[in-house]
Amino acid sequence: MSKPSVLFVCIHNAGRSQMAAAYLTHLSGGAVEVRSAGSAPADRVNPAAVAAMAEEGIDLSAETPKILTSAAVEASDVVITMGCGDTCPFYPGKRYEDWVLDDPAGQGLDAVRPIRDEIRRRVLDLLDSLGVEPVNA
Repeated sequence: MSKPSVLFVCIHNAGRSQMAAAYLTHLSGGAVEVRSAGSAPADRVNPAAVAAMAEEGIDLSAETPKILTSAAVEASDVVITMGCGDTCPFYPGKRYEDWVLDDPAGQGLDAVRPIRDEIRRRVLDLLDSLGVEPVNA
């Protein structure tokens, strides 16, 4: 069986999608191909998201927001959107999920922690649905 691939998409690719991609990479131990992108990428990853993930031992400091491309969607088995609405391309045959999460933009670390924790919970559920045993949990 080939490695499943997941794409996380939010508008700026600076908070939620970056945290989700980092968690999936970390918790899958490389068993899942992970991508993240945004329809209007920010200049940098949200510093509060970087700090929140650092508390979990996951370093986002070198990550940069990326533009959403049709190729990224086509190459992914699962597309998880986080507030991008109609700007996310739709391709038949893909599994789509919309994760309704608060936006960490402009929020401090105390506000970002619960968002981070909910993303972790959902990533663990996603791994289960993909039949991938979590590592580093």
